[in-house]
Formats: sequence, structure tokens, C-alpha cells
Amino acid sequence: MRKATWGLLLLLLLLLACVATCDPSEQDQNGDEKGPRRRGHVSVVVVGGTGDLANKYLWQGFFTLYATQVGKGHTFAFYGGGLSPAERGTPLLFEILKSQACPEELSAERCALIRDQFLRLTQYRQLKTEEDYQTLGQHIKTQLAQEDMKEAGRLFYLSVPAFAYADVAERVNRSCRPPRSAWLRVVLEKPFGHDLRSAQELATRLASSLREDEMYRIDHYLGKQVVSQILPFRKQNRKFLKQIWNKHHIDRMEIVLKETLDAKGRISFYDQYGVIRDVIQNHLTEMMTLLTMTVPKNLTDCKEIDQNKLKVFSAFHPLDKDSAVIGQYQSYNSEVQLELNKTKDHLSLTPTFTGIAVFTTMPQYEGIPIFLTSGKLLDERVGYARITFKNNVFCVQDPNSVACRQKQIVFYIGHGALGYPGILVTKNLFRPALVGSLWKEVSEDKDTLLFGMPLSDYYIQVPTVQREAYTELILQVFRGRMDHFVSADSLLASWRFWTPLLDSQTREFPRPYPGGVANGNQLDFELHGRQVRFCTESLVNVIPQERSGGGGAGDESFQVMQGKYRGADMVSAWPAELVERLADDLQEAAEEATEEGVPFHLALSGGSSPVALFRRLARHHHAFPWWNTHVWLADERCVPPAEAESNFRTVHDHLLRHVAVPYLHVHPMPVQLNQRLCVEEDGGAAAYEREMARLVNGSSFGYVLLGAGADGHTASLFPGTPPDAHGERLVALTESPVKPHQRMSLTFAAINRAQRVGVLIMGKGKHELVTQLSRIKDTPDRWPITKVQPASGRLVWYIDYESLLGQ
Repeated sequence: MRKATWGLLLLLLLLLACVATCDPSEQDQNGDEKGPRRRGHVSVVVVGGTGDLANKYLWQGFFTLYATQVGKGHTFAFYGGGLSPAERGTPLLFEILKSQACPEELSAERCALIRDQFLRLTQYRQLKTEEDYQTLGQHIKTQLAQEDMKEAGRLFYLSVPAFAYADVAERVNRSCRPPRSAWLRVVLEKPFGHDLRSAQELATRLASSLREDEMYRIDHYLGKQVVSQILPFRKQNRKFLKQIWNKHHIDRMEIVLKETLDAKGRISFYDQYGVIRDVIQNHLTEMMTLLTMTVPKNLTDCKEIDQNKLKVFSAFHPLDKDSAVIGQYQSYNSEVQLELNKTKDHLSLTPTFTGIAVFTTMPQYEGIPIFLTSGKLLDERVGYARITFKNNVFCVQDPNSVACRQKQIVFYIGHGALGYPGILVTKNLFRPALVGSLWKEVSEDKDTLLFGMPLSDYYIQVPTVQREAYTELILQVFRGRMDHFVSADSLLASWRFWTPLLDSQTREFPRPYPGGVANGNQLDFELHGRQVRFCTESLVNVIPQERSGGGGAGDESFQVMQGKYRGADMVSAWPAELVERLADDLQEAAEEATEEGVPFHLALSGGSSPVALFRRLARHHHAFPWWNTHVWLADERCVPPAEAESNFRTVHDHLLRHVAVPYLHVHPMPVQLNQRLCVEEDGGAAAYEREMARLVNGSSFGYVLLGAGADGHTASLFPGTPPDAHGERLVALTESPVKPHQRMSLTFAAINRAQRVGVLIMGKGKHELVTQLSRIKDTPDRWPITKVQPASGRLVWYIDYESLLGQ
């Protein structure tokens, strides 16, 4: 009995020797593990060892690990695994290894020696089949036996697509698991699932092969030097923060990650995930929990950290589609079509930008908005978390005094105006204690402004040596430290929080934006209660519908046809193809104006015919330069603009709400002035004409889009009105034979000044009109449309087959 008890105790000690630690008590002051039982041989296997991530970050991290740990009691062997056979993979791997940089503290001679040793200790292994993993496991076992080495553990870094995690984990478990006296640590890269359900399924499959303490789910943001110091900063400065880190003093929190790059080269991944899954659900969420969780008593106790994170998640208000706005840079859809080999009709709804507001029920932070925002093709590359505080000081004579400026704490990750990582506290708050011995305080006198304030207004502390996040986290894995990694419980809590928002956006249409500085204020968003909206009203998200129109099954035999009609150019096709062609022509005209450096002025008619065109532009023409476009009306009914009969309401509902036209570029006709509709004395027509003269060069629109009624009217210029009734006036009040009778319209003088005029005629009901117009001469008093004759511009008739053929 006593022998059995001692045997169980010995087994327990062996098990404890190989598990990861949350407590630094088993490490010396440099973070190295204490005690002889931790020493021995370590096998490092990078699965996906010749891939992009391994090339850019991982091998540098493992080389730095070797350079700093060699001679401290461990021996190493490194394996780069890949799907290619050895004769192809080996040259690729060693080309990567030769480019790794030595730590700054190593001399050139020492560096050369360490690099040579590292290269001799590294080999490529094909890891494609179960037999390959069995061969690797046997190789490690044989090497240990031949060299009589004691094994400390095995580290597997899975730099492979997420769908391969479970299969690789199973093979590692079956064929490469070390004996119980050694540890096994498997590093997993995001994404850890696509939503809550897929994350749960992945967690279940991984748990069948690996224990939780063997899995290191890496979020490289937790290795960023500034992010890793959020909790230490809060603890070191608790004397100051205790009074102000709450809803009575904090105004808002902002967590921002802006990128200037597009998604080219990553489309196959990015189009499945989008901005929220790519960076919000993980990187920015981790920062949010670090800012709002209760500071643990032991900053390295991963269990306490995890428990505190879970409390934060349980207190967040649920998210829905009103909690966020989304956008997509205009060239994204064409990139998707190119890289994924999609047709030109393919429409991706994947957002590349988002702005989100999160609220919590925690009494300490109740009512404080936490803004999270990220996007591609923005104006600068920068990442930070910023906490702004209420300022109750009133400076009577010097409003620029430091005391009256914004109070804020900034965890600045890097890039942007500052250019380096740092923690900044405005001098009107407090002077912070250093977060650790590896940080220093610096003074900046340069003229750089950060959030509108000179750097001299901040206390700034920075790391003494900047280190790469992956290098830091690889060292933590080697040490068995799990406090900088994501647990299964925390991961699932995060997905449980974000999945409802993601589900609500599956059919939402992102706001298009041009990219870079040209975005202007198009992506600015604001709070209305707890709802998030874009500041400008030029876009509201919609659900795309199926393409309209088209004839029967034989339509494919009819392509777009070009010819002449009434002496001008004509384009004819079935409705859907005609609308597509007109939309393309409009975009071409807009792009030409943009290339010439002038605004594009587009005048649109109301009625039912252009609705399909408006929808086409909104859903498919994401590269249209709306930011450079002014939208005018060719005519308007004299009804309030919010009513269904309003032409502006039609244009707004089907086009303006869905495209990023700057608010000041939209010019509705002023039919309602002084609480009256179209009263001559109110001067609405004259006001519109003055606005045209002020903004449109020579009052010559870039494009005027007209329709034609069955009676031959166009815009709101009706039969029976003398052609020269309006003289040289550009805008006039007119009378319609049908209700509502009062109208406002561009005159022929304005229409015929345009650089391009398009006349869109659609539907079987217009067949008689098209036939009549093809036979008659110019008779504008009977057929006003015949008066449309641009003086120096181009006229194109767009006539669908139904109205042309009457079928």
C-alpha cells in the first residue's frame, strides 16, 4: 500500500513538471525556469515552416530564442515542416534562415557563431501524411537516445490554415507526443473559428488531442510591448487611477487600428472573414478587456486573468446591427472578382471598415462608450487605445493652458504621428510611474501634434529596446507562460459576444469609400443613444436584390446593339443589359472628369425608368467616384421632399442612401420655401439657378439624364408650352397636365449646355412613342423631347428592346 502511494505521488510530481505555469515563482529574475528538472533537450517544429508568416516573423523569433537561451542548460533541434518534398523545401527554408538578424546585444563574432550553430541544428521535414509525422516522432526519439539527452519538451507551432489545426493536432498527439516527463506545447494562430459554432467545434476537436494547458492560442497583439503593459501600468499607477478610472471621470475609450494597405493577395482569406473577424474580435477585443477588467492581484496568474476577462464579457451589452457601421473600399469588389475568379456581376458584402460602440453593465463603466474601429485603405497606419477624461476646469483668460486641454491616457502601439510604441499621459492628469525596468521616460520637444496636442504636453514612456511581438510570445511559450495567450473559455466568450452582430450584417450593404485621404469625413460615425450611425446621411445600408429585367430564355442571343436614332447615337438592349451599359457610361464620364481634376456634375430625372439604374449604380459600381460627384435634379414635383411622389425621395431611396456622395454635393430642388410649395415670389427656381452658376462651370453639367413620357415630355417640360417660353433661364416653374400639377424643371437652355445628355426610354408602353419619334421632325411644341439638342455636347438614346420592338 505504501509503495503504491509513493508511486502515485511520483507520477503526480512528473505530471506537474511538464505542465505550463501561470505563476512566475518557478522562474528566476530574468524569467528563465529554475531547477534541474526544467533543463534538457527541446525540439521545435514549425508546421508551415516555409510559409509567409514563418518567413516574416516566426524564424526570427526562434532564432532569437536560441541566441538568448544557448548555454543556459538547454539543447535544441529545429524542424521546418511543409507539404513539399525535402529537395524542394530545404532550399526554401535555408534561404529564410540566412536572413535572420541577431539580437543587438550580441557581438558580430558571437552572432556569426550562433547563426552557424542554428543552421546546423535546423532541418526541413516533409509533413504531409500520417507516416511523415510518425517518421518525425521516431527521429526525435532516436536522436535523444543516440546522444543520451534528457528531453525537456516539444514545441509545435502550427502556421497552417485553421481548417488543418485539428488534423495536425491529432497527428502530433498520435505520433509526436513526448513521454510524460517532458512537456508538449502547441501554438495555434488565429483565426480560431468563424463564429461561435465553428469555434466550439474546433475547440471540441482540439480537446480530443490536446490538453488545454498544452494549447497556446496566439494573438500577437498580446505580445506588442505596449499592449502587454496595460495591466502593469494600471497596477503601478493604481494610486492615481483609483479615483478616475470610472464613469464619473472617463468620457470615452477608443481602440483603433487603421491600415493604409488594401486586401490584395489576401482576398481568399479576407473575403471569408472581413474586418471584424480579422482584427476586431481578437486584437481589439483583447485590448478592450485589458482596459476594463479588474486588475488581477498577480499579473502572471493566467487563471485569475481569465476569470476577470470572463466577467467583462458577461457584462457587455449585447450587440446588434445598430451597434456598428460598416464600409468597403471601392476597388475591393473588383479585387474579389479578379483573385477569386468571379464574374463581373458578383457582389461581395464583406466589410473592410467598421466602427462599433460597446457598452457594459459594470457599475464602474456604465454609460461609457467604448469605440472600436478598424479598416483598410484609410489615411494612415496607426494603432492605439485612448482613454479621454472629462475636464471640469474653466480657464478664464488662457483657454490654451495645459490645464484646459484634453485629459487623456494613450497606449500607442506604433506608427502614425508618433512613430514608435509608447504610453502617454497628459500632464494635466498625473505623472505616471514607470511600468518596469525595461522602460524609460523620454521628453519630446518636436512640433509633432498627437490628438491635437504637442508632445511636450505629455509624459511619455517607451521601451528601452523595441522587440517584435512574435519574438516575445515565442519566448513566453518556451517558458510555459500562458498569461499572454487566449484560453478556450475566453475565446468562446468573445465569439459569443460578437456572433450576433456578425449574423445581423450578413445581408447589410457596406458603405463604399474611395480609400486614403479621399475618404474625407465619409466614414465618420456618431452615437444616437446606443445606436451607431454615419455622420453624413448620404448612405444607409440596404439588402441587395436580384438584378431586374430581361426578356425570356432566349435573351442571351441579343447583345447590346448600337446604332443611330433621330441622327444621334443609340444603344439598345434588354432592360438589364441596357441599364448595365448606361451605368458603365455614367461611371466612365465621372472618371474622365475626375482624371481632369474637375468635379462631375450629374443631373438626374425622376420617374420610374431610372430606378433600375439607381439600383445598379448602388450595388455594382463601387469604384464610381462619388466623392467627386455632385448630384442635381433635372426636375421636381412640388411636394414635400419626404413624400413618395417626390423625385428627390426616389433618387434618395434608391441611390443616394447607398453611395458615399458627400452631403454638400447633393442638390435637391428648393420646391418648399417659407413653408410653401413652388410659389414664384419665394424665388426657388432663381435660387437653384444661382447655385448652379456658383458650382457648375458655365452652368454646363457633365451629364444630364432624362426620360421621355408617352406624351413626349421630358424633365417637366410638357407639350403645349412654347419652346422659347423660358428664354435663357436655366430653371423654371412649370405646369403638368397631371397631378401634382406644379413642377420645377431645368429648361432646354440648361439641358442643351450639358457635355453629355442621355435619354432613357424603357417598357412596352413607350413603343408608340419610340415609333412616332423615329418618323417626325423636330416639333418641340408637340414633342418637347425633340428640343433636346446639346449645343456642343453628345446626345445618346438608351432604348430597351421592349420599347423598341413592342415585345
